[in-house]
Amino acid sequence: MMQNWILRKKNIWMLIGGILIVLAFVSHYGFTNTQLSHVLMMIASVLGAVPIAIQAYQALKVKVVSIDVLVTIAVTGAFIIQAYEESAIVTFLFLFGAYLEQRTLNRTRSAIRELTEMAPERALKQLDSGEFEEVDVDEVDVGDVLLVKTGAKVPVDGTVLSGEGHINEASITGESVPVSKWKDTQVFAGTILENGTLQIVANRVGEDTTFGKIIELVEEAQDSKSEAERFIDRFSKYYTPAVLVLGFIVWLISRDVELAITILVLGCPGALVIGVPVSNVAGIGNGARHGVLLKGSEVIQDFSKVDSIVFDKTGTLTLGNPKVADTKFYTDEVDQVLAYTTSVENESDHPLAKAVVEHIGAERFLPVERTNVVKGGGIVASVDEHIIVVGNQALMDQENIPLSDGVREDIETFQNKGNSLVLISVDGSIRALMGIRDQIRPGVPDVLQRLKKLRVKNLIVLSGDHQGTVDRVAREIGLTEAHGHLLPADKSAYIKQLQDRGQIVAFVGDGVNDSPSLALADIGIAMGNGTDVAIETSDVVLMNSDISRLPHALGLTKATARNMRQNIMIAVGVVLFLLGSVFFSEWMNMSIGMLVHEASILLVILNGMRLLRYR
Repeated sequence: MMQNWILRKKNIWMLIGGILIVLAFVSHYGFTNTQLSHVLMMIASVLGAVPIAIQAYQALKVKVVSIDVLVTIAVTGAFIIQAYEESAIVTFLFLFGAYLEQRTLNRTRSAIRELTEMAPERALKQLDSGEFEEVDVDEVDVGDVLLVKTGAKVPVDGTVLSGEGHINEASITGESVPVSKWKDTQVFAGTILENGTLQIVANRVGEDTTFGKIIELVEEAQDSKSEAERFIDRFSKYYTPAVLVLGFIVWLISRDVELAITILVLGCPGALVIGVPVSNVAGIGNGARHGVLLKGSEVIQDFSKVDSIVFDKTGTLTLGNPKVADTKFYTDEVDQVLAYTTSVENESDHPLAKAVVEHIGAERFLPVERTNVVKGGGIVASVDEHIIVVGNQALMDQENIPLSDGVREDIETFQNKGNSLVLISVDGSIRALMGIRDQIRPGVPDVLQRLKKLRVKNLIVLSGDHQGTVDRVAREIGLTEAHGHLLPADKSAYIKQLQDRGQIVAFVGDGVNDSPSLALADIGIAMGNGTDVAIETSDVVLMNSDISRLPHALGLTKATARNMRQNIMIAVGVVLFLLGSVFFSEWMNMSIGMLVHEASILLVILNGMRLLRYR
C-alpha cells in the first residue's frame, strides 16, 4: 500500500528534504537566486509534509487529533501564505526529531530486548539410544534429559543429574558472580554454563521457566499504564483540539495567519505525551537487569510512596532452611514417636516440617491416613490407628491436649533460645518437643538500614512463630515492630489495620499462606524462589530470593517517580515558554518553535534514560 511505503521511507524523505534546504540556502545567499531557493524549499516542504499528513489522516480516521494534525495544518497554512522557508524547516525538524526520538527510545528498551535475546533456542536432548541430538528448545518436554556444555545456555529449568560446573545467573538474579552447580542442584533457563559439563532433567520448559516468566512479566509491565499516563492520555485528547481552537481564535482577533499557525506548532504536546512512558520503560528495564521485576507503571507509583514494609519471617528475613536444635522426649518409646512424627511431617511442605524430616531421616515412613492440615498450626493425622498431632502450642490447645507444668517449663526454655516449637502428641498425650532455629539471611541488617534511609518509617515482622522467637529476630536485625502467634488471616487483618491508619504498606513474603497478605497490601513483594502462587499474586518479584535487591527496588521506583515529575515539568514549562514567547517577543517563529519543541522531546527522553544507569 502506497501510504505504508511512504511511511517506511520517511527517513529518506527527511534526508532529501534536509539536502534541499541546504541547497536552497546556498542558492539564496551564495548565488542570490531567490527563485531557485523558493522552488527548492517548496519541494522540501512537500516531501516532508506528505508522511506527516498521512500520519495525521490515519489519526483522524480513529478520531484522534494528534500532533501530526497540528503540524500538517501549520505547514499547509505556511505554504499557502508562501512562507516556504518556515514550512520546509518545520517539516524537516519534525521528521528529524521523530527519527532521534525513535533511536533514543530504542536504547531505553534495550534492557528488555537483551532479555529476549538471551532466551535459549537450541538444546542437546538425549534420545532413546542414549545419544544426544541438537533440537529446537520447543521440542523439549518435561522429564527429558539434556546435556549442557561449557559456554552454552541452559535451555530449561531443571535439576542436575550429573556433572559439576559454574553458571552465570545474571539473567535471572542480576548477579554476575558464577554459582557452583552439582548433583541435585537447580539450574534455570537462560543462564550460561561458564565451565564444566552438566546433564540435567527438565522440570519446566518454554514459557513456564523462570526466565520465560521474567520476559512475560516485564513485557506485561511495559504495556501497563499508570494513573499519570492515563491522565496525560485524557489530557492530550482534549489539549490538542484546544490548541487548534486557540489558533483559530488568534486568527479571528489578529487576522495574522502566520501567528495562528505558529501557535499550532508551538502548542504541540509531544514531550508531555512521551515523558512519562519513557521514564516507566527505563525504570522497568533497569529493574529487570538487576534482578527486580516491577509489574507495571502503577506499581512504580505506589511502591515509591511506601512508608511501611511488613515481612514474613521464615524464608524472607531468614534463610528458610531451619534445623532441629533441641529435642526433649516424654516417653521411652522414642523410635516409635519419631516414626510417627516423620511420617506425618512428610505430608507437609512447611519449612519446619522439612527440618523435622531431615533431622529424623526418611527411612521411618509409615502409612498416613485422614490427614488434616491446620493453617498456621500443624497437622492432625492417623498413623497405625493412632491419632498423631504435630504442631505448635496453639494447635495442642485447639485439640484439647493437656500440657503438664514440666512441658510448659521446657517450652519456655526452648523459646528463650529463639526456637520455633514443634510438639508431638500421640493419642492425646504429649510425647516429644522439638526446638527449631532458622538463620538470619546474610546482610539483612544492612538492608533494613538502607530502607530506613529511603524514608521507610515502619519495618515490621509478622510470623506464626512464638513471640519470643520473633522478638529475638527483631532485636538482632533492627526491626521496629515484631508480632508472633499469627495465622495467615491475622497477618491480613494487621495489614488492613495499617492501611486504615493511612499507611502505604508493602508486604514481603514467599509462601502460599502469604498470598492473601501479598494481595491485600498496597505492594506485594515476592521472593523469586517462592511459590508460583506468591509470585503471581505479587506486584514486585525479587529474583533468587535476594532481599538485598529490596533497597534497589524501592530506590529505583522513587527515582522513576521523581523522573516522571521532572519530565512533566519540563514538557509543560517548554510549552508555556513557547506560547509566552510568541505573544511577548519578536524573535519567536515556527522554525525556532519546532526546534525547541523537538529539543524538549529529546530532553525528556534523555532524562528518562538516566534511569538505566541507576544503581
